[in-house]
Amino acid sequence: MARTFGGDQTGGVTRKVVGTYGYMAPEYAIDGKFSVKSDVFSFGILLLETVSGKRSRGFCDPVGNLNLIGHAWRLWKEGRSLELIDECFRDSCTLSEILHCIHVVLLCVQERPEDRPNMSTVILMLGGGCALPQPKRPGFFVGRYSSDTDSSCKNDTCSIYGSTITVLEGR
Repeated sequence: MARTFGGDQTGGVTRKVVGTYGYMAPEYAIDGKFSVKSDVFSFGILLLETVSGKRSRGFCDPVGNLNLIGHAWRLWKEGRSLELIDECFRDSCTLSEILHCIHVVLLCVQERPEDRPNMSTVILMLGGGCALPQPKRPGFFVGRYSSDTDSSCKNDTCSIYGSTITVLEGR
């Protein structure tokens, strides 16, 4: 997004939204509005994927049919953030530092851009240089389906229909 900024500009609106949806800030994906806080959101998603060992796109929470952000938020609210941490970090890192990263992630992916920290503050937060406020509801905190009865999650693939496609060919 940095290429679209001019000089001292800190935000803007585009007519054509480009990028990878799993990493786009809600205000950009929906309205084409971007700012320096859009990149903070994307960084938060990258850090969330790193800490959890899961991809943002295609993640399916079997309990609540939530996306990865929603899953992280639910675990945070329930005081179970340790469950989000990838197994590869359990023996090699200090769990309190990883929990600190999850806290920073949730601050980066807050729904409203004005609630997100700027990148220099994120760097200070990651270094332990400042106190962390409580995060507010994240953007794109959504369930995948309106009904739990028609959905299934298998092998990181979600489907709301149990149908197949048949292609008819002439003889």
